[in-house]
Amino acid sequence: MKAEREVEAVEEQQQAKAALTELFEEARTNTTPVIIERIVNDIDAVVRAVRFESWQQSNPGERDVKRALRGALRKYQLQNDQDLFDRAYEYIRRYY
Repeated sequence: MKAEREVEAVEEQQQAKAALTELFEEARTNTTPVIIERIVNDIDAVVRAVRFESWQQSNPGERDVKRALRGALRKYQLQNDQDLFDRAYEYIRRYY
């Protein structure tokens, strides 16, 4: 039973990262360097660090995740792309 839950957790993590990767692949332009894997890994790491069970139903949870996402995007100078932020946040809300 425990091993089964661990396998499900790993599959959920892979699904979440795959969804973020897909989003950033779509958003990439010719002038955007190919750093998508690093961006996705950074976002995944910071979101996992701040999220908690049912974070989507609490104001502090949403605030912390949005702040972490904005910080990760800032690292790559993407913080001003509101559409990218909104789409990434929706993926995070859904998959994390």
